[in-house]
Amino acid sequence: MWEKLILQAFVSLLPVFLYQLWMYRINQGRSSIPFFCVAYGISLTACFLLTDTMAYGFDVNLRYIPFLMGSLYGGIPGLATMTVIYVVMRLPQINDQWELFGFGGFMLVLVPLLLLTIRPFQLARTVDKFRIVFFLLTAEAAYYALMYLGYLHQHEPERMGDGVLLITAVTLLSYGTAALTMYTINQVLQHYQLQHQLRRMSSNFMNEVHKLQQFIDQMAMGTMGTVIVDVDGRISHLNDAAIRLSGQTLKGRSRLEFTGMPYDLFFRKHEHCRELLDDAMRGSMSPSRIVNDAERTLMKTAFPIRNLQAGVVTGAAMVIQDITEMSQLRDELGRMERLSLVGQMAASITHEIRNPMAVIRGFVQLMRERSPDNQQEYFRIVIEELDRANTIINDFLSLAQNRVIAKEQCSLHHIIQELVPLLWADANLRGQSIELDLAEDIPMLELNDKEIKQMILNLARNGMEAMGDKGILKLATSVGDGNLELRVEDTGEGISADKLARLFEPFYTTKARGTGLGLPLCLSIVERHNGRIDVQTAQGEGTVFKVIFNLPEARESTVTA
Repeated sequence: MWEKLILQAFVSLLPVFLYQLWMYRINQGRSSIPFFCVAYGISLTACFLLTDTMAYGFDVNLRYIPFLMGSLYGGIPGLATMTVIYVVMRLPQINDQWELFGFGGFMLVLVPLLLLTIRPFQLARTVDKFRIVFFLLTAEAAYYALMYLGYLHQHEPERMGDGVLLITAVTLLSYGTAALTMYTINQVLQHYQLQHQLRRMSSNFMNEVHKLQQFIDQMAMGTMGTVIVDVDGRISHLNDAAIRLSGQTLKGRSRLEFTGMPYDLFFRKHEHCRELLDDAMRGSMSPSRIVNDAERTLMKTAFPIRNLQAGVVTGAAMVIQDITEMSQLRDELGRMERLSLVGQMAASITHEIRNPMAVIRGFVQLMRERSPDNQQEYFRIVIEELDRANTIINDFLSLAQNRVIAKEQCSLHHIIQELVPLLWADANLRGQSIELDLAEDIPMLELNDKEIKQMILNLARNGMEAMGDKGILKLATSVGDGNLELRVEDTGEGISADKLARLFEPFYTTKARGTGLGLPLCLSIVERHNGRIDVQTAQGEGTVFKVIFNLPEARESTVTA
């Protein structure tokens, strides 16, 4: 009898051991209810098949263990499965009224009680689950003891003491089996939840790594290079911009080839990069360095990466940012500030100077009329210098005033044609010639006729002054890529690189009698017309000033040259 009871206890525990395999190897997020229905259904059937031993004329078994566990962990489907198996297996074994009475009481009491208990059990904490199971086992043991002792009292009253001991032993065995079952299932579930959480965290970590890599790859659209170094000084992450800005090349090479490379080897041509990373690996952060590299201006920054919990340095990162455009914008801002200063000066002194100059010029003209002929040349020089001073003041005002100008639809070619006689007159005095190469059809533009004439005259006369005798000044126009381009080309000596960088600075001039306001004035005029000026020059070959106007997309009207 005891051998069969121990075997039933083992059969009741068998689904628990199979559950570990189900959760660790087979189940990948699927519901465990089908497993509990099948496993405990087989266990219940096996317990019935092993119940062939009678104790004092009454069968002793542990089949209510798989029935109880299969119902609680399998839910409503588990209860239905266990009930069907129990009915099918139990009915053929009923031999007398005591067994029939016990079967009926079991079905009418325990099944409804389980039906009410399943949902609270599945939502309960672990401690509460143990309490629910032990309560049900106690109720089952009390019911079984009542039936068994009642049977003994009627048929074998002298064995009541042995019956009490047997029921106590079976109850303790059922308690132990149920406790071991629940403990194992709880451990399996906790382990599975930890595994699931670990997989989720690992997946989240990989997603964050991929996001970081994508962010590094796309950072600042290729103008910001990023290099991350691990604690051993080897590169763990970098982007294409870092490879390009460090002077490396990707032709025929994979970016992965640089991963794992020591940073001192990667930056072997850039000593300041190695120094910045050396300081970062030691835990200090050096100030950013701005380096001029060929035609680019780069700002390089390195900082340590720390384990915040341990407080130790686990690596370093370097950011290489191409600030060429920013530097150009800063220079442009400086130019605008200087123009603003010019404007403030012009606004404050123009009226104070013009009025006395007008009076002086008037009295000089009056004195000229009353002076002898041999002094007329002196008065002419004085008047010319006064006019030149007045022209400088006008240039001050034109350059400094950021006013809204009146524009109207007109053709750039018409403005050029009106200036051609004046340009030819200046060229003939210098022994030079003029060439025109105008496009056949150009769009009409919103222009201020007076300002565009002043801009073309300034550029043309600068070109004439840069050439000697027999020099050729060429004016050309073309349309393409949504732009209208005016080219003013001379055959002079060209402009040196140091002078080219300061060409549009106010007051900067290389002429003995220049004011340094002509080209800044031209740039100001072009910018007020939403255009720009590009300069191409070569020593000994001449200079080309390109004035580029943006064309509105909707404009279709054209005029023939």
